[in-house]
Amino acid sequence: MRGGRPDPIHAVIGHGRRLTWFEPALVAGPTNPYRLGSMNPDQPMIDTPEALARLAGRLEQAERIALDTEFVWDRTYYPKMGLVQVGLDDGECYLIDAVALPDLSTLAPAVSSPERVKILHDAPQDLTIVRRVTGAFPRTVFDTRCAAGLAGLSSTTSLGDLVAQAIGVSLPKTESRTNWLQRPLAPEQVEYAVDDVRYLGPVRAELLSRVAALGRAEWLTEELGGLDDPELYVERDPQQQYLRVRGAGRASPRELAILRELAAWREEEARRCDRPRERVLPDASLVRLARSRPRALEQLRGTQGLARRYVEPILEAVARGLAVPDRECPRRRRIRDEARAEALLEQAMSLVRHRSQAAGIDAPFVATRAEVRGLMADGPAALPEQHRLLRGWRRGVVGEELLALMTDGRHPR
Repeated sequence: MRGGRPDPIHAVIGHGRRLTWFEPALVAGPTNPYRLGSMNPDQPMIDTPEALARLAGRLEQAERIALDTEFVWDRTYYPKMGLVQVGLDDGECYLIDAVALPDLSTLAPAVSSPERVKILHDAPQDLTIVRRVTGAFPRTVFDTRCAAGLAGLSSTTSLGDLVAQAIGVSLPKTESRTNWLQRPLAPEQVEYAVDDVRYLGPVRAELLSRVAALGRAEWLTEELGGLDDPELYVERDPQQQYLRVRGAGRASPRELAILRELAAWREEEARRCDRPRERVLPDASLVRLARSRPRALEQLRGTQGLARRYVEPILEAVARGLAVPDRECPRRRRIRDEARAEALLEQAMSLVRHRSQAAGIDAPFVATRAEVRGLMADGPAALPEQHRLLRGWRRGVVGEELLALMTDGRHPR
């Protein structure tokens, strides 16, 4: 999905094996310093179990694998996978037809192997989908977006822009909105899909060179190591989905207890029937139900988006929420002085921007506003295991000063 010098960088990843995260650029000629991948003419589309098994065997021998996915995600809970693109060090690129091959578990050993680097751009979303279709938790991931953030480039740039900035190649954007489930694919779709993996190896090499020049190899190792965490790729606990419901900010503890049950029911139903959450029941309806606490069918009349088949499970969810003991109802942290808290948050964001600029790092890559707000809410008692701003390189760049700001209001300049 789209959005250098032979100076080796090493990193310990996986089971302690030392991997080289850098390889020299592959020279192809005086006008093009990269040997760029192309579609394998003998197997333009992997669309049979036998062809997939042969490719999987190759992947299990590869040191580095460029990966991307193309999918359609508009009227379903889960994305509908169209393609998995694969690029290898020898320059060959493959397109795996996920429409013809919905079971891609054959790729699991390569995806989960700690000895093979998987190169992606903005990896978590693609890898969450890959985990679902392969059953494998990814290991040893190189995310070019993360590397860009530590290489003095934007951490929110698209793959096309990053390719242009890193190696001077312009990618067409003609197929960014297209139906990846249609068959046969148009030649333009094939070329676009191949482009998404054919340049990832050279881009990675250039980013590693820039990261090394800035002395941030250890920072990159730390950042990429976090992508091995299986928790990144599992479905959220349905009982925690109420925290994401819009409009619940001023709910009482009892209302939150009911909303927790309603949101959990909706999540499980959306997964079961593969429909978007809002098409099962909108957020606004969940919030109104939590406030009105209906106990009978008559009290549900007029609820927006409510299908009759959902009446009984909704009433049961409300009843479960009402049965929660008072002391066990969830509570949002109440801020006594909201004006002061907001002023402190603005000071903290200013500090993040200032320190990020001084370090030459894209500020959104250092911390999001939500992360800073969460840290400010926990205050001086905040724990490193709960806030990444208090761990690793982020703590050195700005975390210590944020702690000082929370403790006594000092804003170091």
